[in-house]
Amino acid sequence: MARGHSDRRADGAKRPRRRFRLLLAAVLVLMLLLGIGFGRFLVNLPPAASDLTAQADGIVALTGEGSRLAPAVTLLEKGSGKRLLITGVNPQTSKPYLKKLLHGGDAFDCCADLGFTALDTRGNAQEAAKWASARSYHSLIIVTADYHMPRSLVEFGAQMPGVALVPYPVAADNPKAAIWENARRLSGEYVKYIASVVRVSLFGVQRDA
Repeated sequence: MARGHSDRRADGAKRPRRRFRLLLAAVLVLMLLLGIGFGRFLVNLPPAASDLTAQADGIVALTGEGSRLAPAVTLLEKGSGKRLLITGVNPQTSKPYLKKLLHGGDAFDCCADLGFTALDTRGNAQEAAKWASARSYHSLIIVTADYHMPRSLVEFGAQMPGVALVPYPVAADNPKAAIWENARRLSGEYVKYIASVVRVSLFGVQRDA
């Protein structure tokens, strides 16, 4: 009997160690998969666009890091789209101020719209979807930072499955930033990208009220 109790105690002591090893193995596998995924994310980032021949019904520029707005205004002035939506604009920002800042011309006066409701990328997509639907647009040029383009296409594609999206990636503000700064920005964006992919895959389109 004493030996039986001893064996059971030994087995009981081994179980937590087995669970810990399994948990550690799972964590290591997950980290490996995330590392591989991050590497593929970096390799597949689109190069900054320099071709102004892109053409679509409308143009959407997302505010944020990266000099995203000036190229979008240039595309509008060159007739690459009928209208431009700048989404995620600070409510205190006026159209005359942006025109002066971005060196807009007559096309900016007549055909540039400002969206003030979006607070994040999904909000940008929702705002753009309403704007495009109201004008019966079937194609959009999406102007945003190069590292932000993959997530933007996921969110915009979810909100507008029937609309053709033409990516127009813009280089980051400071490409010569310290390595750790770029790594922090890119890794953070990768996590957000994965979150968008998982959310859209599991829950589909989530439109605002």
